[in-house]
Amino acid sequence: MPKPFPTEFRRDVIAVARQGDQSIAQVARSFGVSESCLSRWLRIADREDGIEPGESAPAGPTAGTDLEAENRELRRRTKQLEQENEILRRATAYFARDVLPK
Repeated sequence: MPKPFPTEFRRDVIAVARQGDQSIAQVARSFGVSESCLSRWLRIADREDGIEPGESAPAGPTAGTDLEAENRELRRRTKQLEQENEILRRATAYFARDVLPK
């Protein structure tokens, strides 16, 4: 039987998964755990925190609004565009190195 992950690690992974910036599959892959394991951790944490199944966070005055969903999507898109810009910047530097006189 594999050794269980430390509790602090679990809490960190659950916190990232609950942010909603990434899918469960992406979070699981980035932390090196299986998707089913992360789903189980989330169910257990939801039960311990008193969150109803299907909710992603404790209910508040603005939970589940379109504005929050739009903000998450915009943050995700911004992050993706920043990564694409960095790739293009590095590619430009790489190809410019071959063109410049020595």
